[in-house]
Amino acid sequence: MFLVGIAGGSGSGKTTFASKILQKVTDPAVALLHQDSYYLPTLPPGVNFDHPDAFDWPLLRSHLEILKQGGKVNVPVYDYRTNQRTPETQAVGPCKVVLLEGIFTLWDAPLRALFDIKIYLHVESDIRFIRRLHRDVKERGRSLDGIIRQYYDTVRPMHHEYLEPTQQYADISVGEETDVAAGLIAARIGAYL
Repeated sequence: MFLVGIAGGSGSGKTTFASKILQKVTDPAVALLHQDSYYLPTLPPGVNFDHPDAFDWPLLRSHLEILKQGGKVNVPVYDYRTNQRTPETQAVGPCKVVLLEGIFTLWDAPLRALFDIKIYLHVESDIRFIRRLHRDVKERGRSLDGIIRQYYDTVRPMHHEYLEPTQQYADISVGEETDVAAGLIAARIGAYL
Protein backbone atom coordinates (compact mmCIF):
# COMPACT_ATOMS: atom_id res chain seq x y z
CA MET A 1 0.00 0.00 0.00
CA PHE A 2 1.10 3.54 -0.76
CA LEU A 3 0.77 6.07 2.08
CA VAL A 4 0.85 9.88 1.69
CA GLY A 5 1.13 12.18 4.71
CA ILE A 6 -0.12 15.77 4.39
CA ALA A 7 0.77 18.15 7.25
CA GLY A 8 0.50 21.89 7.80
CA GLY A 9 -0.84 24.46 10.19
CA SER A 10 -4.48 24.84 11.07
CA GLY A 11 -6.19 26.46 8.08
CA SER A 12 -3.35 25.69 5.65
CA GLY A 13 -5.67 23.81 3.30
CA LYS A 14 -4.78 20.19 4.05
CA THR A 15 -8.28 18.83 3.47
CA THR A 16 -8.70 20.92 0.32
CA PHE A 17 -5.33 19.76 -1.00
CA ALA A 18 -6.18 16.11 -0.32
CA SER A 19 -9.55 16.61 -2.05
CA LYS A 20 -7.81 18.03 -5.13
CA ILE A 21 -5.65 14.92 -5.30
CA LEU A 22 -8.71 12.66 -4.95
CA GLN A 23 -10.53 14.56 -7.72
CA LYS A 24 -7.65 13.83 -10.08
CA VAL A 25 -7.16 10.17 -9.11
CA THR A 26 -10.84 9.05 -8.95
CA ASP A 27 -10.07 5.48 -7.94
CA PRO A 28 -12.08 3.72 -5.21
CA ALA A 29 -8.85 2.08 -4.01
CA VAL A 30 -7.74 5.48 -2.63
CA ALA A 31 -8.91 6.52 0.85
CA LEU A 32 -8.64 9.76 2.82
CA LEU A 33 -8.10 9.77 6.58
CA HIS A 34 -8.28 12.86 8.78
CA GLN A 35 -5.99 13.01 11.79
CA ASP A 36 -8.77 14.94 13.58
CA SER A 37 -10.65 11.63 13.77
CA TYR A 38 -7.95 10.48 16.17
CA TYR A 39 -8.36 13.09 18.89
CA LEU A 40 -8.57 11.36 22.25
CA PRO A 41 -12.06 9.92 22.96
CA THR A 42 -13.06 12.67 25.38
CA LEU A 43 -11.40 16.06 25.67
CA PRO A 44 -12.37 18.60 28.33
CA PRO A 45 -13.68 22.06 27.38
CA GLY A 46 -10.79 24.45 26.73
CA VAL A 47 -8.51 21.60 25.69
CA ASN A 48 -5.44 22.41 23.65
CA PHE A 49 -6.36 20.82 20.31
CA ASP A 50 -3.05 22.01 18.90
CA HIS A 51 -0.78 20.00 21.21
CA PRO A 52 0.46 16.53 20.19
CA ASP A 53 -0.89 15.07 23.47
CA ALA A 54 -4.47 15.65 22.26
CA PHE A 55 -4.19 12.72 19.82
CA ASP A 56 -4.60 8.98 20.21
CA TRP A 57 -1.24 8.06 18.66
CA PRO A 58 -1.37 4.31 19.41
CA LEU A 59 -4.74 3.96 17.64
CA LEU A 60 -3.63 6.02 14.63
CA ARG A 61 -0.37 4.06 14.25
CA SER A 62 -2.25 0.77 14.62
CA HIS A 63 -4.81 1.74 11.97
CA LEU A 64 -2.16 2.80 9.47
CA GLU A 65 -0.20 -0.41 10.02
CA ILE A 66 -3.36 -2.50 9.50
CA LEU A 67 -4.17 -0.57 6.31
CA LYS A 68 -0.57 -0.95 5.10
CA GLN A 69 -0.97 -4.72 5.49
CA GLY A 70 -4.15 -4.71 3.41
CA GLY A 71 -6.63 -4.76 6.28
CA LYS A 72 -9.75 -2.83 7.21
CA VAL A 73 -10.20 -0.40 10.13
CA ASN A 74 -13.07 1.42 11.82
CA VAL A 75 -12.05 5.07 12.02
CA PRO A 76 -13.53 7.09 14.91
CA VAL A 77 -15.81 10.05 14.22
CA TYR A 78 -14.96 13.12 16.30
CA ASP A 79 -17.54 15.78 17.21
CA TYR A 80 -16.09 19.28 17.75
CA ARG A 81 -19.27 20.58 19.34
CA THR A 82 -19.12 18.05 22.21
CA ASN A 83 -15.31 17.57 22.24
CA GLN A 84 -15.61 13.80 22.10
CA ARG A 85 -15.86 10.86 19.77
CA THR A 86 -19.31 9.78 18.68
CA PRO A 87 -20.41 6.13 18.87
CA GLU A 88 -20.21 5.94 15.06
CA THR A 89 -17.17 4.81 13.10
CA GLN A 90 -16.28 4.90 9.43
CA ALA A 91 -15.05 1.70 7.78
CA VAL A 92 -11.92 2.20 5.68
CA GLY A 93 -10.05 -0.40 3.68
CA PRO A 94 -8.79 -2.47 2.24
CA CYS A 95 -7.26 0.08 -0.11
CA LYS A 96 -4.18 0.57 -2.23
CA VAL A 97 -3.49 4.21 -1.33
CA VAL A 98 -4.22 6.22 1.81
CA LEU A 99 -3.90 9.98 2.19
CA LEU A 100 -3.61 11.08 5.83
CA GLU A 101 -4.05 14.78 6.46
CA GLY A 102 -3.61 16.53 9.78
CA ILE A 103 -1.62 19.15 11.64
CA PHE A 104 0.73 16.62 13.25
CA THR A 105 0.95 14.09 10.44
CA LEU A 106 4.75 14.52 10.34
CA TRP A 107 5.32 14.96 14.10
CA ASP A 108 5.45 11.32 15.24
CA ALA A 109 8.61 9.45 14.13
CA PRO A 110 7.00 5.96 13.92
CA LEU A 111 4.17 7.44 11.85
CA ARG A 112 6.60 9.29 9.55
CA ALA A 113 8.39 6.01 8.86
CA LEU A 114 5.20 4.59 7.33
CA PHE A 115 4.80 7.31 4.66
CA ASP A 116 5.92 6.91 1.08
CA ILE A 117 5.53 10.67 0.46
CA LYS A 118 5.54 13.37 3.15
CA ILE A 119 4.05 16.77 2.28
CA TYR A 120 4.00 19.99 4.29
CA LEU A 121 1.70 22.87 3.34
CA HIS A 122 3.48 26.11 4.14
CA VAL A 123 0.90 28.92 4.19
CA GLU A 124 1.37 32.31 5.85
CA SER A 125 -0.16 32.70 9.30
CA ASP A 126 -2.59 35.51 8.40
CA ILE A 127 -4.14 33.41 5.63
CA ARG A 128 -4.36 30.37 7.90
CA PHE A 129 -6.00 32.43 10.65
CA ILE A 130 -8.66 33.87 8.33
CA ARG A 131 -9.47 30.41 6.94
CA ARG A 132 -9.68 28.99 10.47
CA LEU A 133 -11.92 31.86 11.58
CA HIS A 134 -14.41 31.23 8.77
CA ARG A 135 -14.37 27.46 9.29
CA ASP A 136 -14.78 27.52 13.08
CA VAL A 137 -17.66 30.00 13.01
CA LYS A 138 -19.47 28.30 10.14
CA GLU A 139 -18.81 24.59 10.76
CA ARG A 140 -18.04 24.31 14.47
CA GLY A 141 -20.37 26.88 16.00
CA ARG A 142 -17.65 28.82 17.76
CA SER A 143 -17.67 32.50 18.66
CA LEU A 144 -15.35 35.11 17.16
CA ASP A 145 -13.90 35.99 20.59
CA GLY A 146 -13.33 32.33 21.43
CA ILE A 147 -11.55 31.68 18.15
CA ILE A 148 -9.26 34.70 18.58
CA ARG A 149 -8.47 33.77 22.19
CA GLN A 150 -7.74 30.15 21.22
CA TYR A 151 -5.50 31.31 18.38
CA TYR A 152 -3.32 33.44 20.67
CA ASP A 153 -3.41 31.05 23.65
CA THR A 154 -2.75 27.73 21.89
CA VAL A 155 -2.85 27.63 18.10
CA ARG A 156 -0.08 30.14 17.40
CA PRO A 157 2.37 29.06 20.15
CA MET A 158 1.86 25.34 19.43
CA HIS A 159 2.40 25.97 15.72
CA HIS A 160 5.78 27.56 16.45
CA GLU A 161 6.83 25.02 19.07
CA TYR A 162 5.64 21.72 17.63
CA LEU A 163 4.26 22.00 14.13
CA GLU A 164 6.54 24.32 12.17
CA PRO A 165 9.65 22.23 12.98
CA THR A 166 8.05 19.19 11.29
CA GLN A 167 8.49 20.85 7.90
CA GLN A 168 12.06 19.54 7.94
CA TYR A 169 10.72 15.99 7.53
CA ALA A 170 8.71 16.74 4.39
CA ASP A 171 9.75 15.42 1.01
CA ILE A 172 7.77 18.26 -0.58
CA SER A 173 6.83 21.70 0.77
CA VAL A 174 3.86 23.33 -0.95
CA GLY A 175 2.69 26.96 -0.75
CA GLU A 176 -0.78 28.43 -1.20
CA GLU A 177 -1.12 27.47 -4.86
CA THR A 178 -1.70 23.75 -4.60
CA ASP A 179 -3.12 22.81 -8.01
CA VAL A 180 0.19 21.89 -9.65
CA ALA A 181 1.41 19.98 -6.58
CA ALA A 182 -1.90 18.09 -6.34
CA GLY A 183 -1.51 17.13 -9.99
CA LEU A 184 2.02 15.85 -9.42
CA ILE A 185 1.00 13.79 -6.39
CA ALA A 186 -2.03 12.45 -8.25
CA ALA A 187 0.23 11.42 -11.15
CA ARG A 188 2.57 9.61 -8.72
CA ILE A 189 -0.41 7.81 -7.16
CA GLY A 190 -1.72 6.95 -10.63
CA ALA A 191 1.66 5.44 -11.54
CA TYR A 192 1.60 3.39 -8.35
CA LEU A 193 -1.93 2.13 -9.05
